[in-house]
This record gives sequence, C-alpha cells and structure tokens, in this order.
Amino acid sequence: MDTTDLCCPVCKEVFRDPVLLSCSHSFCEHCLKRRWRERPTHECPVCKEISVYDPPSNLALKNLCESFLQERDQRASEALCSLHSEKLKLFCLDHQQPVCVICRDSEKHTNHRFRPINEAAQQHKKELQETLEPLKKKLKVCEEVQVKFDQTAEHIKVQARHTERQIKEQFKKLHQFLADEEEARLAALREEMEQKSGMMKKKMEALSREIAALSDTVRATEEELRAEDVSFLHNLKAAVERVQRCPLLDDPQLPSGALIDQAKHLDLTSVTEGEKQQLPDNPERFELFCSVLGSEGFNSGTHNWDVDVGDSKWWGLGVLAESVQRKGIMLSGLWRIGFFLGKYSARSPSADSALSVEKKLQRIRVNLDWNRGKLSFSDPDTNTHIHTFTHTFTHRMFPCISTVGKVKVCPLKVSVQHMS
Repeated sequence: MDTTDLCCPVCKEVFRDPVLLSCSHSFCEHCLKRRWRERPTHECPVCKEISVYDPPSNLALKNLCESFLQERDQRASEALCSLHSEKLKLFCLDHQQPVCVICRDSEKHTNHRFRPINEAAQQHKKELQETLEPLKKKLKVCEEVQVKFDQTAEHIKVQARHTERQIKEQFKKLHQFLADEEEARLAALREEMEQKSGMMKKKMEALSREIAALSDTVRATEEELRAEDVSFLHNLKAAVERVQRCPLLDDPQLPSGALIDQAKHLDLTSVTEGEKQQLPDNPERFELFCSVLGSEGFNSGTHNWDVDVGDSKWWGLGVLAESVQRKGIMLSGLWRIGFFLGKYSARSPSADSALSVEKKLQRIRVNLDWNRGKLSFSDPDTNTHIHTFTHTFTHRMFPCISTVGKVKVCPLKVSVQHMS
C-alpha cells in the first residue's frame, strides 16, 4: 500500500482520528478544525467544497491507519543490534535502551536489569500515555478557548460596525439638531434686526420730518429778519406764531435697547480690552470705563458666578444698579472689589477700603443674596473669604466686570450624585 494514501493532506502525517467530508476527502479531525478556525467558511482544504454539517468519523480509514502503525511499530521492534546483528529482544532498565541477548551478557551491562522488549514497550507506553493525558486535556482546553477567542475577535468586528453605525446616526441627528438650531437662531436674529431696524427707520423718518419743519421755520424766520423794517413789522405776528408753533422738545437721542441684544444669540463669556472703536453712543454704553454688564439683572434671590481674572493687571468685579447713569464717572450704585496698581481694594458708594490678600487671586466667586442684602466675594480654589458688602438693594442689580486685560466667566460645573 502506498503510505501517501494514509496521510492527511494537511499535516502530511498518518491520519489521526480521520473524519470524512461530503466531498469524500478525509482529514485529521484536529487538522480540519484548526484550518476551519482560520477561515470564515467551512470549506474542504483540497477541493474547496463548502461543508454544511460537522463531518463524521471515517472509521474504516481509522482502523486501517491504526493497523498500519502497529505493523510499523512491530517492524521497528524487530530491528537488529548495531553491535551484534542480533534481534533487539530486551530493554535495559539502567541504560533505558533496547539490547540483544549478547549485550545482556556483556561487561557493559553487568548487574543491569532487563525486561522483554514488548513488556518494556507496553509499560513505557502506558507511562507516556499517562503523562500525555494532561497535555491532551490542556490542548482541548486551549482549543476551546481558541474558539472563544475567535468568536470574541469576530464579535469585536460586529460591535465596531454596529457602534460605527450608531455613531453616524447620532452625529447625523446632532448635525440636524445643530442645523435646525442655527436656522432658529439666525431667524431670531433676523427678526430682531428687522424689528429694531423698523423702529429706527420710524424714528429716523420722524426725526427727518422734525428737521425739515425746523429748517423751514428757521429759513422763513431768517428771511423775515432780513426784510425792511416796515415789511418785518407787518409780518411780525405771523413770524412769531410760526416760531412758537415749533416747540423746543428734549433733544432726540438713541433709544434704550436699540441695538441687537447679542447675548440672546451668543454665549458671551469673556471681556477683553481692545482698540477704541467708532460705535453708536447708545444709553447703555459706558463712557469712561472699560466695563460690561451681564445680560441678566437680578431683583430677588441668590446668584453665583465665577470669574477667571488670570494675569490681568487691572480688573474690577461686582454689581451695578440698573438706575446708574453710565455717562461720566459712576459715583453711586456700584459695589465691587478690584485689583489696581498691584493692590486689592473694595469700593461701595459710601466708602473705599484696601483688602488684605495673602496670595494672588486667579479666580473669584461672586455671590449676590439680593433679599438679604449681601454681596460676597471668595476664592473658590482655596475656599477663602475675601470681602462682603451689606446693603439693602432696591434696584435690579447687574453683574459688572471691568478690565484692561482679559477676564472670563467660568462655565458652570454640574455634578450628579446617585442617592441610594
């Protein structure tokens, strides 16, 4: 028999526990399972035909291979001694090697113990088989774990694909939300621009009419003033009545709230000194100070905000009353602490005082308790109190920030704690 017929096409060794595929090709069970673990489809390693079911054992081939191995082992057991050309019928227990009867009687094996070759082979096979059992169990465990590894590796890919789809879906929704939010904000901005532009247009038209009427009155009256005395006196009554029909009302000025309220549309969180700009002199604008107010004022409740002053060399933080006149020097309605010329100070409408601060302040927490009439400042990094103003507030108070550098309002930190 050609021994190649008894060899596995994968490992090229005599079949061990052969299995038979539907395509009639046989393989060692171990070799086939290992090959299938390496490939996503259960195909024949020879003809590539897909196998749907687990292959059954090829018992006929298994018996044939076992008979062949036994015959081969028997022929090997009948090998001749290389020294005496006698059959190796004995096994020297001391040298752990097959010997012939002449070797047994030689000086080399004096007082050695011997066993018949088949008996020694059977005993050592049993011992080796017992030694092999833990390895076989270990191999089985490793193969089972390898299957789990393969399943896990494949599941990782499935998870990645599934998670990728979810990420794309979530970001698609997020993009749509942002697009809708952008359009809504732009629409609100356009609506405010149209409303305030319309208001300004009406005021400009009314002002233009007033200017035209005043101009006509001034021009006509000046012509009367240039007339001859008799003619002037003849028309005096009419000239006086014309001037009196133009009452001198208050000087026109920009209305409060005329500009776009950017805080309704943007997240404004920092104040930075910049180049002086040519801007409308609206009533809300400060005239002499680099100051801004918070977009929301408070006339009740308790409110907190943190401000990062960083390395700014000039800053002031506090609250300002809504009623304060913002043109010129603010002498009332302002409570604040500040850092000027390297020194810390506190200022209220009634007094100024120096502050003793142990370390340079980087962040300041402002706490306004409107109802109890307290305005407190503290260092949130060290939880150290800095200063407290006490005053009975009667007006709406706005957060006020002044600087010639850059300061920013810190974002609110929210923490959620599960209460069991």
